[in-house]
Amino acid sequence: MSNKQKGSKYERELFQMFVENNFRCVRVAGSGTMENADCDIIAGKKGKKFAIEAKSSKKPYKYISKDQINRFITFSEIFGLKPVIATRFNHVGWFFINPKDMDDSGKNWVITLEGVRKKGKRFSQFFGEKIKKPHKSLKIGSDIIINEKDLDNLTSADYLQN
Repeated sequence: MSNKQKGSKYERELFQMFVENNFRCVRVAGSGTMENADCDIIAGKKGKKFAIEAKSSKKPYKYISKDQINRFITFSEIFGLKPVIATRFNHVGWFFINPKDMDDSGKNWVITLEGVRKKGKRFSQFFGEKIKKPHKSLKIGSDIIINEKDLDNLTSADYLQN
């Protein structure tokens, strides 16, 4: 599977997370390849609107060019959307951060697994929603539903919701 195919697969996975949590969303055609398509997903519900840039990595870090992030933030501002970087690390899952929480590596911005464990949040924490996973799920406590496969990937922060 090519990197582009993997990226599209993970964008669809993220899109589905939003849909399953009652957001309305669209994947942006040509994101990453066409001019003026500067985010991957636009998601929202009443009073909440987000531009999502999705990244995935099998390594514990991911570099993003400063130009790409500048275009992404400009796109978000033009449409009145809150910019969010969604990063999926293999065998760990999705983390969500504000672009300002990325680290400057000089030429690029970098997102590290260590950094998102400190500054990032899981879906339910970032978007203020309960996690809903429809297939083979376990109920944890009274308000989190999660896929058995993902259970091992939870951090203690996932259990500490207000």
